[in-house]
Amino acid sequence: MSEQHETTTPPRISLMAAAELRDALRALGEGRGPAAIASLMAIDADSWEAVEQRLAAIVGNDLRALLLSAAGGTTDTEAAKFLG
Repeated sequence: MSEQHETTTPPRISLMAAAELRDALRALGEGRGPAAIASLMAIDADSWEAVEQRLAAIVGNDLRALLLSAAGGTTDTEAAKFLG
């Protein structure tokens, strides 16, 4: 009897989604809320799944905490850790 091991690759954040997230964080930091929302809404579903998993590991599924942190000045190291 052979065992089958399922290997699933974790969802990845696409380059486009990473750019949209970066733009959203920048817009938020500049006080441009509607532009931040538009950028977040442009992120594809698969990338959102990856974002949700990273949020759970880093800030406990609290996107608001991440956005508020970004508005206060997120370091490049923190952003790189989040985006993977």
